[in-house]
Amino acid sequence: MKKNLIEVEGLKKYFDVGNGNVLKAVNDISFSIAEGETLGLVGESGCGKSTAGRTILRLYEPTAGSVKFNGVDISKLPPKQMKAMRRDMQMIFQDPYASLNPRFTVTDIIGEALDIHKMAGSRTERKRRVEELLDMVGLNPDHATRYPHEFSGGQRQRIGIARALAVNPKFIICDEPISALDVSIQAQVVNLLKDLQDRLGLTYLFIAHDLSMVKHISDRVAVMYLGRIVELAESEELYANPMHPYTKTLLSAIPIPDPEIEANKKRILLEDDANGPIQSAKDGASSGGAYNLENSELVEVSKGHWVSMPKK
Repeated sequence: MKKNLIEVEGLKKYFDVGNGNVLKAVNDISFSIAEGETLGLVGESGCGKSTAGRTILRLYEPTAGSVKFNGVDISKLPPKQMKAMRRDMQMIFQDPYASLNPRFTVTDIIGEALDIHKMAGSRTERKRRVEELLDMVGLNPDHATRYPHEFSGGQRQRIGIARALAVNPKFIICDEPISALDVSIQAQVVNLLKDLQDRLGLTYLFIAHDLSMVKHISDRVAVMYLGRIVELAESEELYANPMHPYTKTLLSAIPIPDPEIEANKKRILLEDDANGPIQSAKDGASSGGAYNLENSELVEVSKGHWVSMPKK
């Protein structure tokens, strides 16, 4: 059994939004990711999944909780030690247009990380490493002298992937890396990520709202709702046997590429499900219904399958 590379325990990230109001973007989540594993983190826009990813890497400072990388709690490391740890943890951002500096050439975009971590002894070595990375992500090494505006969205995302790989990380957070791309390009990028994982032994946290794509890349899937994880299971198990009403709602919204079936398909709404393990689930945080997220906990209902249920 592989050991855990990432262990998140009780992680919270709150934002002060003024007038005494607090936004609980990430509200007490816990999970682990084994070496070489891909954990998919899914949920609708605004549920807190991207904030969770950024807080794990300390792009946002956590409000509470701990994040252990290879057994080391990085949530309170001083800046100098944290900088050294960042070589092992990288991020691929959602927007391939906004995440690349338009004034930098591809060489400088990828080479910047090599400069910061002093991983290239000379300009020749830096150039060789950049060309090697471009080849690794399926781009022509001759593209190194070009600027981001000269590339398509899919090519830009490949540059972002090359940048993340530059420092030889062990763990990469993929923050909706395909959501801004054409459907025809999405599968290519996902296949590239899977190939790189097999070749380099990478560990991924794959954040997305497209459940059909997450199924193909993830070993396990965690479903996030209103800042909390409400269901966590192996990929096949979650899709075959969803137990939380919110998970059922998400899965029922996946489009089917058959007009007749799609037109007659029944959509499941949260308030419709009163027969599952969680009775009369409403919006959790504020409805005052029978099920309230603030008074819930993850319970293992079968081996490796965790579902949020009201505390007894």
